[in-house]
Amino acid sequence: MPTFRPTPDCEMFYRDDDFTDPWTKPETILMLHGNAESSLSWYAWAPKLARHYRVIRPDMRGFGQSSPMPPEYPWTMDSLTQDFCALMDHLGVDKFHLVAAKIGGTIARAFAARRPDRVKTLSVIGTPPPLRVGVKERVPELIARLKANGVEAWALENMGTRLGSDFPKEGVEWWGHFMGRTALSTQLGFMGTIACADIREDLPKIACPTLVVTTEKSGLGTPEETRAWQQQIENSELVVLPGDSYHVATSHAEPAADAVLAFIGKHG
Repeated sequence: MPTFRPTPDCEMFYRDDDFTDPWTKPETILMLHGNAESSLSWYAWAPKLARHYRVIRPDMRGFGQSSPMPPEYPWTMDSLTQDFCALMDHLGVDKFHLVAAKIGGTIARAFAARRPDRVKTLSVIGTPPPLRVGVKERVPELIARLKANGVEAWALENMGTRLGSDFPKEGVEWWGHFMGRTALSTQLGFMGTIACADIREDLPKIACPTLVVTTEKSGLGTPEETRAWQQQIENSELVVLPGDSYHVATSHAEPAADAVLAFIGKHG
């Protein structure tokens, strides 16, 4: 089981997939998952991307098989970025393509803005706006519900909205249970910090080619609202897929992955 310690308090689990032709030297993709998820969330993407690139899928600190974080852990965008840079240093990868979903896309946008020396291209799929108005104010109520009912109950409350009206019922249930495995201690600290972070100042600093993927009726914002912040990133483009999911990387895995492969191929 591949693990790495970016800091003494965290053992980070990661997956390293490379099914490219053995005589080639592929570029590398680093994939960042969403809140209450793990590297397993990219199950539909890894086979497609790893045929063309080396694909690194870490479990972010606190999530999946990485070390749970205590409720008082001081979450910051810079410390998460440093975790991932340290992992890529450990793997001998200097520059890479960054692909991220949901809150992972928030982290990835800050990453690309603050460490432009590491990121070749950025692709964010079904990611929140740079500031989710009112979310921070609702954190105390949310934390109280998490303490009372647990992570799985929270995940199942709005899983249908996350995945959209066309997603199979069995899949909705699986995702609720999957996200419910997250340590409560991690979730309590994460929700009041990274999950409601304000990255508006980071957007104009993103210099690499950037792809933003959403759906027509995403609960995270209309295409017009998404385009408003996407256009603050100079060298960026927007892809709008049909549907009403905001967990686009799962509900629209095939077309989203195809869009990312085409984008990286064009700019890599």
